[in-house]
Amino acid sequence: MATEFSREFFADNRIVKAELRSARKPREEELNRVRAEVRKLYDATEVILNVTVDESLLSGYVLQVGDRVFDNSGRHQLDKMMEGKPSLATLKTRIEDYKPAETSAEGGVVISSADGIVHVEGMNRAVYGEIVTFDNGAKGMVESVDPEQLGIMLFDGAETVGVGTMVTRSGKRAGIPVGDAFLGRVISPLGEPIDGKGPIEAVGYNPIEKQAPGILERQSVDTPLHTGILAIDSMFPIGRGQRELIIGDRQTGKTTIASDTIINQKGKDVICIYVAIGQKASTVANIRETLAQHGALDYTIIVSATAADSAPMQYIAPMAGAAIGEFFMYNGEDGKPASETNPGGHVLVIYDDLSKQAVAYRQMSLTLHRPPGREAYPGDIFYLHSRLLERAVKMSKENGYGSMTALPIIETQDGDVSAYIPTNVISITDGQIYLQSELFFQGQRPAVDVGISVSRVGGDAQTKAMKQVAGNLRLDLASYQELAGFTQFGSDLDEATQKQLTHGARMTELLKQPRYKPFEVGEQIAVLFAGNEGFLDDLEIADVLPFRAELIEYLDNGFGSLLDKVRAKKIDDDTKAELLRVIGDFKQQFMAKHHADTTGSEEN
Repeated sequence: MATEFSREFFADNRIVKAELRSARKPREEELNRVRAEVRKLYDATEVILNVTVDESLLSGYVLQVGDRVFDNSGRHQLDKMMEGKPSLATLKTRIEDYKPAETSAEGGVVISSADGIVHVEGMNRAVYGEIVTFDNGAKGMVESVDPEQLGIMLFDGAETVGVGTMVTRSGKRAGIPVGDAFLGRVISPLGEPIDGKGPIEAVGYNPIEKQAPGILERQSVDTPLHTGILAIDSMFPIGRGQRELIIGDRQTGKTTIASDTIINQKGKDVICIYVAIGQKASTVANIRETLAQHGALDYTIIVSATAADSAPMQYIAPMAGAAIGEFFMYNGEDGKPASETNPGGHVLVIYDDLSKQAVAYRQMSLTLHRPPGREAYPGDIFYLHSRLLERAVKMSKENGYGSMTALPIIETQDGDVSAYIPTNVISITDGQIYLQSELFFQGQRPAVDVGISVSRVGGDAQTKAMKQVAGNLRLDLASYQELAGFTQFGSDLDEATQKQLTHGARMTELLKQPRYKPFEVGEQIAVLFAGNEGFLDDLEIADVLPFRAELIEYLDNGFGSLLDKVRAKKIDDDTKAELLRVIGDFKQQFMAKHHADTTGSEEN
């Protein structure tokens, strides 16, 4: 009678009793998962589980609800596997070789943990780049696949993952959320906002590792991406889709060139992504503030993995930045895939800097027990940077004309560009801008060494007028520097040599540029034209920069149409005559003004 009452009570209240036999003691989240499935299957309000441990099941569990049995055990799978196999010897071998749940294809157990890297036994079907989840909720990515164990790098929770912690596969590759809402924000390499402005609504999810476009999907670099820096745009032009290395010692202005380039993209429909790798948090904060002050943060995303972050986070930061950039490049403004009729976006990605990513990767590799090579870096360090930088591309017409330009930064030690990482990245990129410490301390800023710096895209990324005025500039400066070195040993100079030294000194001075003051391309062409035509040669060195500043203001205020001409096309005879007349008139005013100021001060 009591049994009948109990049965009716359970039925009326939609309570289901179930027997659960498990090969090991189940975790609470596993029990909750079983209860949820039973609740859904039987439309129950409550599920009562009677749990027993039965090691003979080998792995998994057996669930019985009334007369129905759900067998998900290893024993059941083994029995099915051995159907039709009458050989007792074969059966014995299979049983001896069978591994329990802890080392199954879907789950494993941590056998060692150190410095954000864990080794796991099991999960023999896991693949490189797959996301895994630990019992404590921490997540990681499969970085090394060996026959006996996996090497997994942790994104978070490293201090709580220890030996014996269970881990399960997700079946998903590592990726990052993407979308227009990320513009103006500072995020971690996992896509999480770290600027205190609340959550970000993503529209998609891009893998951080992605194969670069093939040859047929690309086209050659033919469109300038102006930095606003006179010395670079004139001698070492950068085009959309190019990979131009910025290299130099610490504190020589590498990050300044990067931030100036971002500021100069205002109004040019270029999305900028600044990836800070191993930088001080205060440095990243200063960069964000600088971009905000100059109105550049609205079209910029900052991906930050500071020096306080783990090696795995610094390692994936550049790839996360590239993944975000690919979202804008591969899609049009409507969010749909780019095509000939739906142009893709243009992106500038700055990796600051890849030498710190290499150090992080070296630390991870040594912890993963990979054999060290030159300078203790692993043998695949070249492949790491090549597969990253090859993702910078100018897409073909059929693929939407989108582009992603990469400006990787490498820090050298004592100007040694022949070290392992610098030479690797130099060989991958389309040129390098070398910043020399000696020039920096002499006051030449940006401290670009014209001798070793180069752009392998060259004139393809310049306007026709810029090609004209900058054609011989690099050779002139190189000759000037050589002559200046020789003149230290003697004072008797012929007129031609003296003239060349005078011209070279003023052109060198002309290329000096303060921070956060980019020049528009028309302004650059005009001031270089003035220098080439000798308007600066009779000025004092101290007057060159004031002359440049006042000339630009003079042209901007009254000769906008002339600047439009030099932007759009080659300087023909008529345009040249007009430039000579306008700059000549300005110089007369400049000399009169400054002469009057000088005379007045002398009289007083």
